[in-house]
Amino acid sequence: MQYYPAYLDLRGQPCVVIGGGEVAARKIATLLAAGARVTVVSPALTADLADLADTHEVVHHARRYRRGDLAGARLAYAATGDDAVHAEIAAEAAEVGVLLNVVDRPRLCSFIVPAVVARDPVAIAVSTSGRSPALAKRLAAGIAGYVGPEWGLAAELLGRLRDRIGAGAERTRLFAALADGPLVAALRDGDAARVDALLAEHVGATTTLAALGMRLPAGEGRR
Repeated sequence: MQYYPAYLDLRGQPCVVIGGGEVAARKIATLLAAGARVTVVSPALTADLADLADTHEVVHHARRYRRGDLAGARLAYAATGDDAVHAEIAAEAAEVGVLLNVVDRPRLCSFIVPAVVARDPVAIAVSTSGRSPALAKRLAAGIAGYVGPEWGLAAELLGRLRDRIGAGAERTRLFAALADGPLVAALRDGDAARVDALLAEHVGATTTLAALGMRLPAGEGRR
């Protein structure tokens, strides 16, 4: 295994993106979705990025990269299309210890970005260690056909149960019974009554979707 798989908590963390084109915009969108504080360094921005700068959702420095732009950053992306600039950014990142992804230049990266199947809060990452992003996307598409939104609902439900049930062997048994049983199928079918019945069977009659503060979206998972 060439890369160590990990999920980073970037909530409130400073991140820098060098570049203001469409590729940079996609990276910025994922950072903002993760709650990062994003600074963009680029002479020009796409229309969507300009809107984010205008509304102060990102900080924009309207110029080319210069040494020192990575100071204090937790993570950075470089997407300028200029290999000479990318080499400078990579050198600074290595010196100051900032995690860096240089788009389409794996040899300059200290991390790479997997293809992701997101079923919040479930996230499945697929990587080929940079060998073939196209293959990673193909694998992710196949997984997405199996892992529907019901898996995210199951994770949310079980997470709320964790807050109510103490740790120990009984909780382990309970969670195994729910996760391995028909719970996911009931969520996929949008069958709230069946979910409540399963909760009553395994947890207790007072434990329902409503008691957990959850409701199934209309038509959730119906196929």
